[in-house]
Amino acid sequence: MSHYEPTGFEWRVNALLLPKKPRGVPRIDDRRVLNGIFFYAPP
Repeated sequence: MSHYEPTGFEWRVNALLLPKKPRGVPRIDDRRVLNGIFFYAPP
């Protein structure tokens, strides 16, 4: 199984799309969550 790790440039671009305002439960690191989604997503 291959693992896709977004580059620093891709993270900076995608960071503009992520919410900035905390609501409810404290957020987990976005990079950690998205890496988990990319890792376990079927090819």
